Amino acid sequence: MAEEKKNLSTTKKLVVTAVFSALSYVVSLLEFTIFPLAPFLKLDFSCVFILLIGFMFGIEYGVGANAVKELISFLTKSQTGGVGEVANFIIVSFFILLPCLLYRYKKGLTSVVISLLIASIIQVGISLLVNRFINFPLYMGEPLFIGGEVSTSTFNNLWLFVFLFNFIKSIAVSVVTILLYKRISGFIKSI
Repeated sequence: MAEEKKNLSTTKKLVVTAVFSALSYVVSLLEFTIFPLAPFLKLDFSCVFILLIGFMFGIEYGVGANAVKELISFLTKSQTGGVGEVANFIIVSFFILLPCLLYRYKKGLTSVVISLLIASIIQVGISLLVNRFINFPLYMGEPLFIGGEVSTSTFNNLWLFVFLFNFIKSIAVSVVTILLYKRISGFIKSI
């Protein structure tokens, strides 16, 4: 009986994770540019659903939902040959790590707010590293992690946009998540 209940719980988690992955993908279609000089930086709120699933079931489900969403994005709408999706997977996974882990041990709005603020700082730092050492070299056809003259020069010209974009995105996603968290906290507890 206990094994059957555990399997039902796992099945329920997988189904809800799949639904949130699909919602995340659909919301990612509503992306928009905020800096005309860096049109490749597009803001969307798909990460909200990734965070929420991480809060509900743990970091492993959040990362899994993130992977599914990025895979669907790669197969259906990628304009980067997968480079953007890999970068987004890395950045979002680091962003959700602290809030989802902390939520497992300390629930409540205060801990969510504090962890999201810290995660926003982490996201900005990781995004700069990923763009400098992965995205820009791959886009420019230069060696990964090392880059070259063109990718280094391009990054040096655009790093401020990358920084500001990720700062704005992480804060915006955090605010929307906090607003939704309050509304669905009962739902999270019931699952």
